[in-house]
Amino acid sequence: MANSINTNAAAFVALASLRTTQTNLDTASKQVQTGYRVADASDDASTFSVAQGIRANLQAYTAVQGSLANGAGLGAVTQAALTNVSDLVGNLQAKITQLADGSISANQRAIYSSDFNALTSQVANFISQASYNGSNLLSAGSAAKTFLSDTNATSLTLSAQSSVDAAFTTFTGAASVASASDAAAALGSLSTFQQAVSTSLGANASEARALTLQSNFINAVVDSVATGLGASVDADIGRAAAAVQAQQVRQQLGVQSLSIANQQPSALLGLFR
Repeated sequence: MANSINTNAAAFVALASLRTTQTNLDTASKQVQTGYRVADASDDASTFSVAQGIRANLQAYTAVQGSLANGAGLGAVTQAALTNVSDLVGNLQAKITQLADGSISANQRAIYSSDFNALTSQVANFISQASYNGSNLLSAGSAAKTFLSDTNATSLTLSAQSSVDAAFTTFTGAASVASASDAAAALGSLSTFQQAVSTSLGANASEARALTLQSNFINAVVDSVATGLGASVDADIGRAAAAVQAQQVRQQLGVQSLSIANQQPSALLGLFR
């Protein structure tokens, strides 16, 4: 190769190599800093565009997850209240049966009546306290609640179980345990209330289970979609960190090579000494 003081070909080669090294170093450093292999459109326009669409879907799924979580919570609270009411119905039946015994004394009747009143008060508490996020499916006048089940706005429903409150109000209004005959009549009224509780217990359990199953499914979908998104755009941090170190070494060598190349024209001055 001819020597020239106007055109230093070796310096051009060294400079081109240094530019390439700098570009690779910037790319690797960006991956380490952001954690993404594709952080923006400049990295990979098509992959970034697809990733943005997936991120939008994930945001929609987040809304569905929140709605289903609310539904599952309301269903669980309602189910707990109904289960406890159902348990107390058995206690009420036993207490009213005792009060239907004409052989008990007035003192015993007073004790049993006090216990009966305490049980009915507890049932009322369970019904009034079966509230979640401001909703109570057991209270009088309650309405069904719908919850998102997918990103197409399909919904699942928790039906109102206000028949329980209505039946309880009827029971407490008609039931009297002042005498053995009154207590015997109260057993029939209690049976109607018990049937309302059993019906609501089964209906709410079925609907709450559907919400829980759908919530579990959506959570699994979100996990899978997030994993797929990560595979598309996430950086291999270990590899990127190693690349940064390698490119830094290449950069140092490139600077030295450029320095050596730039010294070649100076060497020509020796010919004139």
